[in-house]
Amino acid sequence: MQGKSTILVDQNGVQFRDLNKNKKLDIYEDINQPIEARIDDLLSQMTLEEKAGMMFINGAPVSADAKPDGKEGLEGPASRMASVVENMDKLKMTHFNIWSIPADPNFFAKWYNNTQQVAEKTRLGIPITIASDPRHHFSNTIFSMSAKGFAQFCEMPGFAAIGDENLVAEFANIVRQEYLAIGIREALHPQIDLATEPRWARISGNFSEDAELTARLVKPYIRGLQGEKLSNGIACMTKHFPGGGPQKEGLDPHFSFQKGQIYPGDNFDYHLIPFEAAFEVNTAAIMPYYGVPTDQTDENVAMAYNKTIITTLLREKYKYDGVVCTDWGLITDLPMGPDVVWKARAWGVEDLNAADRALKIIEAGCDQFGGENRPELVVQLVKEGKLTEERIDVSIKRLLKQKFELGLFDNPFVDETKVNEIVGTEASVALGEKTQKISMTLLKNDKSTLPLSQKKFKVYLENIDSAAVANYAEVVATPEAADFAIIRLNTPWYPAETNVPMAKGFHHGDLDFKGDEKQRILDLLNKVPTIVDIYLDRPAVIPEITNAAAALIANYGASDKSVCEVLFGNTAPQGKLPFELPSSMDTVKNQKTDVPYDSENPLFEFGFGLEYHKKEN
Repeated sequence: MQGKSTILVDQNGVQFRDLNKNKKLDIYEDINQPIEARIDDLLSQMTLEEKAGMMFINGAPVSADAKPDGKEGLEGPASRMASVVENMDKLKMTHFNIWSIPADPNFFAKWYNNTQQVAEKTRLGIPITIASDPRHHFSNTIFSMSAKGFAQFCEMPGFAAIGDENLVAEFANIVRQEYLAIGIREALHPQIDLATEPRWARISGNFSEDAELTARLVKPYIRGLQGEKLSNGIACMTKHFPGGGPQKEGLDPHFSFQKGQIYPGDNFDYHLIPFEAAFEVNTAAIMPYYGVPTDQTDENVAMAYNKTIITTLLREKYKYDGVVCTDWGLITDLPMGPDVVWKARAWGVEDLNAADRALKIIEAGCDQFGGENRPELVVQLVKEGKLTEERIDVSIKRLLKQKFELGLFDNPFVDETKVNEIVGTEASVALGEKTQKISMTLLKNDKSTLPLSQKKFKVYLENIDSAAVANYAEVVATPEAADFAIIRLNTPWYPAETNVPMAKGFHHGDLDFKGDEKQRILDLLNKVPTIVDIYLDRPAVIPEITNAAAALIANYGASDKSVCEVLFGNTAPQGKLPFELPSSMDTVKNQKTDVPYDSENPLFEFGFGLEYHKKEN
């Protein structure tokens, strides 16, 4: 599909998109001109308001009727969000990230093309860039978007458990093709923080606690997504510089109850190693995290407000000249309901007003504000003489360069007829399921309990679909009637005490089972030989469960079918732990937040993983 209305031919027979509707070929419309010349030409035509709008990216609803200004099928927060059309018209915004989308990717592709047609009709015809968080994982956390219509791979710790660079490249290439097919052109990933604090709520988005392993795997990830040229690739916004893992007590700085980002092991530089790898493969953008690098710079302010982090370290030491976009919501408090306000993540600068917060972020060296719709603040700062338009132009050039490199000015549309041929193919779905299975990590296997012989056993089940298991064994109703039990568990977490609804969904708190729940599990394990499968979105503390289980296996996002395929021997687990599993909560509390694999006498060390042995007939 293409917006035919803007296609003109000049006197030399050159076809071009007349984006500013002046019926002549401008330099920025000329595909044969150097990108720098095209940027300069467009920049000279932009108003201050248009520049300010480009510096903001926020969520956009996608209606079921595929209309850019439609509301059909929208529920919850999406129903209250301004449409893309409203934000383009009123705020001159040209960057959006999308969360919930229709289950059928064809509807999104149609919505995307319709939205680009609206963008084409704006004063300068600047195309929009659509960004997304990860959408290709079998996930139980709030940080990964629903994989509707896409292949479902294991989460990132699963790829680290496998450790295969070629597999990561293959995965990233599938993501690239599927994103391209529907119009997503910027990935708000990879996340390459290090899981050195096992209580942190965002470990499922990381590869590992090991910097070298993470660095090794992020290179094929970015290469696979960005492609040889961005014109056929996805711009990666790598996060969260300079590493968001070492949060005190694992409390996430999305929220005011967090206690700072700390470095008791003096290990700040260790967390930079994965980012150095990302710079080597030219990540298109960088996102700093919310946290305050406590006592590491000349002022204790959050990363995106911190000039030492963004300018001195990122821009000057690493010579990084790509786009730097803040994490979401650093300026504006967000009402969440009656008497509930989610505070802006303005840590260390809470006393500044919104305009001065924006100024400090720009002066720190950032180009774009994530999760905000406040371009009027930038306009105000320039008109008040606090900020020069020349400084704004520096950021706009970076943002325009990315749009030009993505090819959006030349043809932003997708071919709606090709979506079904590309998205969710049989081959990509099969590869996704393969990663779910082979990433699983066998931690204990007494008397070679696993793999179970199919059809020979009666099994009692908890937290796993009996219909799935019935294809492999006879399912019984009680432990007493069973030869084995199979139980699926999630790593424990305990909601924070807060009135902010989203915070209650973060997997914070201790990593061990407690009280009645723990005793209930142990009672089952002591009643019948039990295979325990545990989902490790964080490192679980499970010494008693390990001791009592007949077999223990870990997954990093896997369906019931994938688990059965491994437990019953159709696929062998290959994973090695991407982080250690501590032996107690005391050892968790005594380890250093910024140092990898340093808990005393871990239950299972980093890199541990058993293999299946052939059973004698």
